[in-house]
Amino acid sequence: MTVVGFDDTDSRERGMCTTYVATQVAERLRRERAPEGSAARTDDSSATTGGSAATDPIARILLVRLNPAVEYKTRGNAALAIHTDCDPDQAFDIARDCLESLAETDDERTNPGLVVADHDADPNSIPEDVATFAQRAIRDHLEPADAVARCQRHGYRTWHAGTGRGRIGALAAIGSWRALSEWTYEQIVYRQSDRWGTDREVDHESVFAAAEDGYPDVWDTVDRGEDETVCVPHTPGPILYGIRGDDPRAVRTTADHIESEPVAESQLFVTNQGTDVHLQAGSIAAARDGRSYRLEGRVATEPETRRGGHVFVDLVSTDDETAAEAGGEPSPRLTCAAFEPTKRFRDRVRALRVGDRLTVCGEIADGTLKLEKFAVRELVTTERVTPTCPDCERRMESAGRDQGYRCRDCGTSAAEKATVPLERDLEVGWYEVPPCARRHIATPLIRGGFDAPIHPER
Repeated sequence: MTVVGFDDTDSRERGMCTTYVATQVAERLRRERAPEGSAARTDDSSATTGGSAATDPIARILLVRLNPAVEYKTRGNAALAIHTDCDPDQAFDIARDCLESLAETDDERTNPGLVVADHDADPNSIPEDVATFAQRAIRDHLEPADAVARCQRHGYRTWHAGTGRGRIGALAAIGSWRALSEWTYEQIVYRQSDRWGTDREVDHESVFAAAEDGYPDVWDTVDRGEDETVCVPHTPGPILYGIRGDDPRAVRTTADHIESEPVAESQLFVTNQGTDVHLQAGSIAAARDGRSYRLEGRVATEPETRRGGHVFVDLVSTDDETAAEAGGEPSPRLTCAAFEPTKRFRDRVRALRVGDRLTVCGEIADGTLKLEKFAVRELVTTERVTPTCPDCERRMESAGRDQGYRCRDCGTSAAEKATVPLERDLEVGWYEVPPCARRHIATPLIRGGFDAPIHPER
């Protein structure tokens, strides 16, 4: 099995898309395979390629989302890997030619890399240290030298342009099949090249109808709350739309039911999108910038809406509470934020109260966790308020420091504040950002498998 990995061919301003490059490499491998007429190796995933399992030399194409918090990423930080039975030397030459002609290297921030590995028929024979490298690339920060050293150790063929930072993603994509156990699918439909950079023509109503038919096997196609076709990008690149889901046939069917401008080509990808594999367990005290976490804690401040409509709330770990009760020094608090693009999700954050116990998920940048989803574990259901006079039903006033409360009109007194029920707009369970704000790699609640009731957004 030859595995062709590459990354970093696109540009924020100039467009292009590494998935499109993968599609072109795969097509050339199909046309120019050697030896002529050889039968492709297949496995249980061969039925997801869109071609004939008996003749297609491409077993699958992986679309691997890496750490979404790295500063040098382009948009979705995706790396690609092609599993093929083609000769590795031929695969290397074809992939290099495609990268050299398609990568937007006029952008100094585009630094493509190519790695080609030659392994046994089973791609799980990829070395353990390459699989570990893939796991780290999804959750941590790496340097090109880390990739180069492993490629040299295993005799992998490599090529790069510029700084060659793309070799990190290329090697990570190669190791991902062994590193990861959960996969989803995306059917990506591409535009005719003469339309790149122009407004996309995709029928709004047909997208919503197709999304409704495919749900919940197909997800994040539209955002009903914002009336937005999430599957249609706004960048100048070659993608017309992309349909994501748990079932390869469902994503194909949904894609086929969308009415649009003429389609150039379409490709199915096996991907780690929608899996939350970027999240790592940790503590508030130890969490670091540039990583994504799943953390436990209690709300320590009332939610605050700041300029721009962003909502902030501080979280303190339960360990901090224990330390404070024992007279020790609590660890620093963590500020969590629901930024304006998360739209109605901000109302969920505004509904939090001091003392609520949560699990929060998201990336940390500049000491602030950007909320992707959170679970309410315990809700505060009562609050302490200034007592009301039982005789005249007027609000009492403070009688002085440590002297309780007294009714100014009739003199009735109370020793302390009253405890009353607190109405809440939240329930125990998971809440998430809407589809329009979802990260590629974040798991939509509708996929299930969560440890509490879910309140999914559509």
